[in-house]
Amino acid sequence: MKIVGVAACTVGIAHTYIAQEKLENAAKKAGYEIIVETQGTIGTENELTREQIANADIVILAIDVKISGRERFEGKRIIQVSTDVAVKSPNKLIEKAKEIVESNNESK
Repeated sequence: MKIVGVAACTVGIAHTYIAQEKLENAAKKAGYEIIVETQGTIGTENELTREQIANADIVILAIDVKISGRERFEGKRIIQVSTDVAVKSPNKLIEKAKEIVESNNESK
């Protein structure tokens, strides 16, 4: 499974990067590919490409603020949670993403 995501907290410092790290670790542990863009006080880092977004099975938005470029994800399955959820329950979040992708694939 391929996952892309964006992490952005209100201050744009700690929770943004902690959420990114927790999601990356949980996805890798589950054997999935993940790329997480961060939008923080120093701007956008690790910006997702159109190709990465197009190839993704699901998008995880761990955000507490409005993000720039949200329209890039139109037509994709999206899970939106607060950065707090990504920090405290990354494994459950990755599991939920898997369930959504699998149930969507079964209905095709």
